[in-house]
Amino acid sequence: MGPKTRILDATMLVFRRHGFRRSSIEQVAEAAGLTRQALYHHFESKETLFRAVIERVHESAIAAEDTAIAEAEAAGSDLGDILATGMTARMSTMIGSLDGSPHLEELYSEHLVHARDLFQTYAARYAERMVTTVARVVRKQQLALPQDLTPAEFARLVEMSIHAAKSQYPAMQPAEAFLKDMAIIVRTLCAGAKPKFKSKSLPKPQKPYVKRAAIPKRPTRRTTGGHP
Repeated sequence: MGPKTRILDATMLVFRRHGFRRSSIEQVAEAAGLTRQALYHHFESKETLFRAVIERVHESAIAAEDTAIAEAEAAGSDLGDILATGMTARMSTMIGSLDGSPHLEELYSEHLVHARDLFQTYAARYAERMVTTVARVVRKQQLALPQDLTPAEFARLVEMSIHAAKSQYPAMQPAEAFLKDMAIIVRTLCAGAKPKFKSKSLPKPQKPYVKRAAIPKRPTRRTTGGHP
């Protein structure tokens, strides 16, 4: 394990335990088994450390999402399951990085104060990757998106489902309920995607033609003198 990895592991531990405001460079150095001077050789401030762990969390979330989507596609899942599985993997990774911390809301708010640019950068990356995934699955499975939406428009709605779920669950807690509701919203959106071409039903087999035997005519009785 290199020194940077050790420092970032220690930083995450300290931030989880103390929150951002009460954490210090000294605490991180101690947790990493380094002197403060050695830590400063890699990171110049607590804010720099905070940004570094945020980037690390996002990169881990992207990797988890990519893996989950690839496995779901390989298994032949439908669009709803593919996207819900990927987004659940992404958000589970983020939530897990701060699992057990009593300072979740503070850390999320400080994230926007000290790393708003990272938030915007990764939001754009997630959106671009979602568009790519939707377009690929729609093409492979020959789907028509609801309301004639483009993959970009549909992907935007899917990404908005995260914010819809977050509005009901501050700090994404309880995590299990948050992830469940988010997945339900995604699957509900995707339920409107239908196959472009309906499979043609096979013609009904015709009954074999059986020629009926001719019915013999009844013989006519001849009459004499107008009497039977």
